[in-house]
Amino acid sequence: MYIKELFKNKTVFSFEVFPPKKTSPVEVIYDTLEELQGLSPDFISVTFGAGGSGNSRYALEIASKINESGIIPMLHLPCINFTKAEIDAALDEAKSRGIENILALRGDINPEIEPVNDFRYASDLISYIKTKGDFDIAAACYPECHPDAENLVEDITNLRKKVDAGADHLITQLFFDNDNFYSFREKAAIAGINVPIEAGIMPVVNKKQIERMVTTCGASLPAKFVRIMTKYEHNPEALRDAGIAYAVNQIIDLVASGVDGIHLYTMNNPYVARKISEAVSGVIGV
Repeated sequence: MYIKELFKNKTVFSFEVFPPKKTSPVEVIYDTLEELQGLSPDFISVTFGAGGSGNSRYALEIASKINESGIIPMLHLPCINFTKAEIDAALDEAKSRGIENILALRGDINPEIEPVNDFRYASDLISYIKTKGDFDIAAACYPECHPDAENLVEDITNLRKKVDAGADHLITQLFFDNDNFYSFREKAAIAGINVPIEAGIMPVVNKKQIERMVTTCGASLPAKFVRIMTKYEHNPEALRDAGIAYAVNQIIDLVASGVDGIHLYTMNNPYVARKISEAVSGVIGV
């Protein structure tokens, strides 16, 4: 089933998982998948290794495992470090495994790896996938501006190119201030971007982890969020519970404000995903 069809009738609720390290067997994630699938998300997305990494193969296997369970899988597909032939091979294998939903990404630029540049931008990849068969295509967006864009106007202009190229719906990078999302959503609408936008929510369970991630993606940390991390950073259980509560409050406010969907960055943590799913089931219809 194409994910774009889900947005017609409900607030979509989905998860993201990532493959294990290439030094670990793929089976280590199967117990996690089983628990997440039991929460009945609308779909589960699987991150795809960057060029030259060993876990790209795992991503296809995990997506297939999700598909076998009856949950819709969505495969991330970055392009900056992959050749056209490698993209072709990934798409052909996805199709052969019944995977028909793709999140098309440029991918992170690694200063130690020379970009292949067969596809320089996500919009190039989206246009290409459109020529390769019937795939549902999602794209990424950044409520607080892509780190490589000069400003939000340039970023939304580039986002419009992704939609014009054929992106069927969008998933945001993580954010912690809903007002930033609402402002972004309004600007996107003014720019003529009228596809569904899922809000990416990251529950905080580790202070150092989230500080590292926001440095990479450019998300800001509201004062109340910083107070939570500072107060509970040396109490892992309290920080986990506070992070879950913060994410739940974000989701409830987003749903009340008509968000198209919630994409939960689970960090492969089924306990956190379960607690959030249970807390929002009444408002989101999980």
